[in-house]
Amino acid sequence: MSKEEFTHLTEKGVHMVEVGDKNHQRRKAIATGKINLQEKTIAMIENEEIKKGNVLTTAQIAAIQGVKNTSSMIPLCHPLNLTGIEVDFEVKSTEIICTVSVNSLGQTGVEMEAITGVSLGLLTIWDMVKAVEKDSDGQYPDTSITDICVIKKEKSNFLTNIRLKININLELRLY
Repeated sequence: MSKEEFTHLTEKGVHMVEVGDKNHQRRKAIATGKINLQEKTIAMIENEEIKKGNVLTTAQIAAIQGVKNTSSMIPLCHPLNLTGIEVDFEVKSTEIICTVSVNSLGQTGVEMEAITGVSLGLLTIWDMVKAVEKDSDGQYPDTSITDICVIKKEKSNFLTNIRLKININLELRLY
């Protein structure tokens, strides 16, 4: 199969790609995105004046849950052995940037988990502030979620890392 072909498609329909023969590797993906809000809404978030509760803490939890449940929401994603999730927010005058970093040890990447985490984090912010973001017609003229993307993806051979650590430890014991 060439790289231009869709790996999930078969003559009979679709399938989950077999990754069992691939080596386990440490994998990391970082994704980001932003939600545009009114300045007054940002001030209310910073002053913890949103009636639904602490917006950023709730959004952090939602992002983590999104990462953990990605394979349940996206039909052909593999369940993964996640080893760590970090969710950070950068609050600016009219936007909040969400960055999600996901680590795993496995045979396939974690970029879908990272962008799912960003998406759910930003959607949770919207849900929590929608009452103050609506205009008099019940619309959201200033609210939008944009720029969701993977900004970094990396992998390293797990066995090579173990061997290097063992060799370093043995050298330290010899001295």
